[in-house]
Amino acid sequence: MNLVNPTFVFVVFVLASATSYAEQPNVLWLLTDDQRYDSINAFNRILHHRDHSELGYVESPNVDRLAKMGTTFINSYCHAAVCAPSRASMHYGRYPFRSGIYEFEYHNNNLKHCRPTLPEQMVKLGYQTLHIGKLGVRIKTLQDGKPRPYSIYQQDIDSRLLAKEGMADWGKEGWFSRIDGKKLAEPLRGVEFFITPDGKFEYTNPGIETIAGYEGQSERVDKKYDLLRHFNDKKPKAYGSGMALAGVSPRVAGKTRDGYYASVFADFLKNPSRRFDVGTKNFDGVDPSKPLFCHIGFDFPHTPVIPPKNFRDRFKKKTYKVPEFDKTEWDQMAKQIRKFTQGYGFSDHLTDEQKQTMIQDYFAFCAYGDTLIGQSVEAFIEYSEQQKQPWVIVYVCGDHGWKLNDHGAVSKCTPWDIDCHNPIVVVSSDKAAFPAGIVVDDFTEFVDIAPTILSAGGADLAEPKYEYLDGRDMAKTVSGELPARDYVVGESHAATGPRAWIRTKEYVFSFQTRPDKNRGKNMDWAMTATWLVATTWSTRSSRSGRTAVAARSGWV
Repeated sequence: MNLVNPTFVFVVFVLASATSYAEQPNVLWLLTDDQRYDSINAFNRILHHRDHSELGYVESPNVDRLAKMGTTFINSYCHAAVCAPSRASMHYGRYPFRSGIYEFEYHNNNLKHCRPTLPEQMVKLGYQTLHIGKLGVRIKTLQDGKPRPYSIYQQDIDSRLLAKEGMADWGKEGWFSRIDGKKLAEPLRGVEFFITPDGKFEYTNPGIETIAGYEGQSERVDKKYDLLRHFNDKKPKAYGSGMALAGVSPRVAGKTRDGYYASVFADFLKNPSRRFDVGTKNFDGVDPSKPLFCHIGFDFPHTPVIPPKNFRDRFKKKTYKVPEFDKTEWDQMAKQIRKFTQGYGFSDHLTDEQKQTMIQDYFAFCAYGDTLIGQSVEAFIEYSEQQKQPWVIVYVCGDHGWKLNDHGAVSKCTPWDIDCHNPIVVVSSDKAAFPAGIVVDDFTEFVDIAPTILSAGGADLAEPKYEYLDGRDMAKTVSGELPARDYVVGESHAATGPRAWIRTKEYVFSFQTRPDKNRGKNMDWAMTATWLVATTWSTRSSRSGRTAVAARSGWV
């Protein structure tokens, strides 16, 4: 293990003297969505010895500040470059191949192989638990033989609630049966809506056009918010359809979906032992007699990429280097990855102007989110120190990354470094456990998050009840009590099909694990296949964004 003191400019938070760690600390876990690591200046300096991304200007003073205050685990990797399985690996502390959670499927917590989630274990340690924002752990329980909703946090102020309360700038309905109080003859799937400052809901979806009085609705909404929709190069563009890769929020900064996550958290802390309002609903404020475990799941910079206007206007003045793509790279890709980059994820057909806008708005959205990270951190530390309670902050840079025409594609789902490399910063009032300004370059993984937080909360991970955890306490990685990992592993099932990868400091090797997505069938296919399309990358090449070195390899 190498510990490095980064030498970058930093403005220090004013902190009171740290409290003894003999008590259980308050814990704040911050997670962003689809955030690539080069959107953070501190990580660019550590990994590449440069200010800003290779693509251009980025802005992250608050996460940079966290890196100065605590320990940065720079070589942290997700296990699945898709939201739901990645978030499940964090909440369970288990690899996808142990939990069985590979994609967006709901899972039953009554199954024999299922284990308690992190917040459920924290309750057993005496914690009050709160979740705000996006969760993405798609769990249900069986009651009387029927699946029922199941909350793993004692209080859950989720993104859907806030959108329904008008406390957001956008939202989405999986199945949509009513519009403006009118029942539809046939429900629509995947209806997106934008919420104006006066609370009006503006819906967009190709199916909206078939409803009397809503003709042209999607085109009006897309143009109003200047939305750049991702579209297939082989099909005509449809308004209201496809990921919004760029655009502008209907709301001002602070009154967006993510803005409300930060303000609701502040309200929770300002109302100890009493109820407080969230729209028309109300919730319990913080209980000062118990340690707090709070998880905030921010949506930024996930699509729709719609930064507030003031951030968008500033970043419009920046010019970015667009990742170049040569179609001969497809000849080097394994069939599964090539199919994804040529199909669903393909973006190189966008115009130069569209690509520039996509990158500008993405980094503008990340910069806006950074201000909300700062607000949440300040409120949390202020509360903890007022109560004379120790504290821990865990910041995770994305549940995975995001391509911006890297390899000719957008989205995630693939084993490249930009998809899977997600540094973690841990800041603690106990500087012995997580020293300030230190960088750890040993491999760490998302399964390490649960045991790290549990151990900080007082759990003895040597007890048999924690044997199911696949990860490690990262404090022991810092102290050198645990040997460095030689490799990390991951899987890509959604979009690409069943695929796994192993990464060392020298190379990445990814391979197909089953012939198709049929569950419970051909599970030993990869062990007996006589020929397997696989891909090997030089780690250095994959990090720099240059064309990867690829090879067809027989399975041994």
